[in-house]
Amino acid sequence: MPDPAAREAAEQASAFSHPAVPPDATAAYGEHPDQVVDFYAPRTGAGRAPLVVALHGGAWRAPFDRLHLGPFADFLARRGFAVANVEYRRGPGLPHQGGAAPVAGRWPETFADVAAALDALPELAAAHLPSADPHRMVLTGHSAGGQLALWAAARHVLPAGSPWRLPEAPALRGVVALAPIAHFERARELDVCGGAVTQLLGGEEAYEERAAGTDPARLLPTGIATAVVQGREDFTVPAEVADAFVEAAAKAGETVGLTLLEDVGHFALIDPAADACAVVAEELAQLAF
Repeated sequence: MPDPAAREAAEQASAFSHPAVPPDATAAYGEHPDQVVDFYAPRTGAGRAPLVVALHGGAWRAPFDRLHLGPFADFLARRGFAVANVEYRRGPGLPHQGGAAPVAGRWPETFADVAAALDALPELAAAHLPSADPHRMVLTGHSAGGQLALWAAARHVLPAGSPWRLPEAPALRGVVALAPIAHFERARELDVCGGAVTQLLGGEEAYEERAAGTDPARLLPTGIATAVVQGREDFTVPAEVADAFVEAAAKAGETVGLTLLEDVGHFALIDPAADACAVVAEELAQLAF
């Protein structure tokens, strides 16, 4: 049996080996340098195409930005989607206590940016990606970005008083979350990404209050069609996290589709060279077309 860590490293190397793919347009949704969206026009077909909004992963940490998701966005564009690859502010690029890794997340900026980007997207897409049909919009996100995608789809059920709460459900065809950090308590039990969940919310003292409005497993049901794609051999965000989220959804009376891929780890889901990436495209198509 392959060593899980070695498998994960090989998958990551493959996913990150693709040449950068420049977007067709880039637009700002705010004044900060990270408040931008890269747009990829559909490479096939005529007429307006469904809009996939993609949120990258990287444990909400600064070293990982949207550029590593460019080849995945281009892959989807070649499948006939219009794609918006969203950047957002992440943790500062300084080591946390102990010096093991940069801090995860920036409270409240990470969430404020995702909300602002989603609110601005219809207007930005109309100006910079006229081939996109915002009435057929699907959210996707990988790992930490999967958490943000699920959160963005749940803004209408955020606690009263949240600055990001929407008065009604967002106009989405659905969400396809890829190996998402979707259940905070299970992720903390497994120490996913070295304590990233607790860091994201500003530390242990703030955790409980802030988790109530950010943990996808607590923001259920949403009424938004939701699918999770997960590698069974994921070493970075183990499948137990997805299982816990799906179970929480069922208890809340909502059905979440779960596609478990055999012999697949964490990074193949966003690797255009991997068969798993084609499965992701099909899941998106089922919601968008």
